[in-house]
Amino acid sequence: MENVFQVVGYQNSGKTTLMEKIIQAAVKQGRRVASIKHHGHGGAPAGQKDSERHQQAGAMLAGVEGDGILQLAITRDCWPLQDIIELYRPFSVDCIFVEGYKKEPYPKAVLIRNEKDLALLKLENIQCAISWIDLLEIQTVYPVFRLEQDEAYVAFILQKAMLL
Repeated sequence: MENVFQVVGYQNSGKTTLMEKIIQAAVKQGRRVASIKHHGHGGAPAGQKDSERHQQAGAMLAGVEGDGILQLAITRDCWPLQDIIELYRPFSVDCIFVEGYKKEPYPKAVLIRNEKDLALLKLENIQCAISWIDLLEIQTVYPVFRLEQDEAYVAFILQKAMLL
């Protein structure tokens, strides 16, 4: 199975920015990477009207290709993360970076924006935490990085993701 590494956190914690950084760094190393984003805020991400109509008609999977970009629309209730990962298998990637899906068991980096987010530190398989706030009093078995230490945590995540 491909290496899978998650980036999790609540809304506006910096997940997408972190995903961009680790994807860019992995590609710079010559890695073939893929990504999966969980759109968990209700409604559909901006998409194509035809594939949305296909999905509304009952298609579990609807895609549209244009200018070299394939956008898939997947009916939420039909596709657990593991099934989506299986869909990626034929592409022979070195790692799949997943944004979201907090409760999945894959190795993950957790973003902490404020004290309300500390509940996320109870998630399964945390490899590191990246925090906007000071977490000196928190005892963990994994490293905790400050948000501004991006070179350190990007290198750490890439090392973990490629060794899985």
